[in-house]
Amino acid sequence: MGTVHCKGERDHYESDKGQSTEQKQINLDGVKARVDKIYVDGLSRTKDDIIIATVRDLFQAKDFQEVIVGAHKVRGKLEGLGCFRNIGIYIDTSSGPHATPEGVEVTFYVRELKRIVGGVSTLVGNNEGSLVVQMRLPNIFGRGEKLQTEYSYGSQKTSTFNLSFTKPLQGNLNPVFTGTVFQAGSEWPSSGYKQIERGLLLDFGFNSTPLVRHNLQWEGAWRDISCMSRSAAFQVREQTGPSLKSSVRHILTFDCRDAPILPTCGSLIKLTQEFAGLGGNIGFFKNDLCLQSNWTLLADMVVQATLQAGFLTRINNSQNVGICDQFFLGGPLSLRGFQARGVGPHKDGNALGANAYWSGGLHLFTPLPFSPGKGGLGDFFRTHLFVSAGNLDNVYLGKEMPTSFQTLMRTVRMAYGIGVALRLGQMGRIELNYCIPVLYRREDQPNHGVQFGIGVHFP
Repeated sequence: MGTVHCKGERDHYESDKGQSTEQKQINLDGVKARVDKIYVDGLSRTKDDIIIATVRDLFQAKDFQEVIVGAHKVRGKLEGLGCFRNIGIYIDTSSGPHATPEGVEVTFYVRELKRIVGGVSTLVGNNEGSLVVQMRLPNIFGRGEKLQTEYSYGSQKTSTFNLSFTKPLQGNLNPVFTGTVFQAGSEWPSSGYKQIERGLLLDFGFNSTPLVRHNLQWEGAWRDISCMSRSAAFQVREQTGPSLKSSVRHILTFDCRDAPILPTCGSLIKLTQEFAGLGGNIGFFKNDLCLQSNWTLLADMVVQATLQAGFLTRINNSQNVGICDQFFLGGPLSLRGFQARGVGPHKDGNALGANAYWSGGLHLFTPLPFSPGKGGLGDFFRTHLFVSAGNLDNVYLGKEMPTSFQTLMRTVRMAYGIGVALRLGQMGRIELNYCIPVLYRREDQPNHGVQFGIGVHFP
């Protein structure tokens, strides 16, 4: 094991333009090397113990190739601490009385974030754009802690305010604890109600493998539902008023995609399980599964298959299930070719939701015809051909379960179409599709024609 040296801040960003360098290609496989010393230069308020725990794996390198790969992994870990804005790497031969013949010294040049960081930005999701005002205090106590407050207002009259504290913990599983106090307001015209939610969310996240992330959560929320108009359906009006939910939640995420937005290969598996009823008047057990796989067929031609499914059941007769806890289906972020919440049970024009759903899609993404703007702006656009199907209905346990399950699987809604997808960096994407619904029921609300969508996750 070598030595870790944590240095104070100084200027290491000098220009080397005056030095002439001769570039040679060297095969690094099999070139023996070991790390004698690691320097982390530029620290001011970050504590040494968290730095040592982050970089110590680099001492396990046995050749120069492993030193380079390990150094880049350590840089990723340092960036994940949320303490630094710039991280540079410098590798040199080891010197000094304790230097070994094959030893090297690795230096990380870092610049810590300011004590207060804030700004105004935009956010896309749930088929709307939002203006976000935030302020955060990074690295408060020197070990990656972060205090953040954020307010957002969306184009569909949604508003959120939250105050969160994040504490990274030491360990090989990358554990992180987060506590959030929040308030969220939203309107759902397709269901005829609006909602205000205030509560506390505690989250503990960790990795069981490098690609598998677990989040254990507890949420306590006070919700108040009110009608948007006097013409709301009776099934909506009877659920108005306050309710209290206390629930525990487990989220398992396996993500090996090469990019979260318009990936070209890899798969995503996300399973969310929630149990409500540990206090309050809301009680249910809810499961939600999301699957996605991507394959590159030819140059810049990607096939994507998606599948989503969910089931909710009441745990007892003394606790309720609110309309905001139900599943809904329809819209560009749910089932293309239908209006938002346009599939499933309706009453007086209001979507009521249901306790079970499934949806799937098959997509083909290709470059724009004749490749306009190739190598520039045109690379952000993709031609999009798709076929989507799904259903939403109530599935009852007991003797009626086989019949209701068969109804859920047989009464399929389906649509296909063509359009254009625009990637907004890695923060979201925009879709403009021409949709043709081919299978739907009388109570549904199909959307035949152009449909616009903006968000992060598309089915």
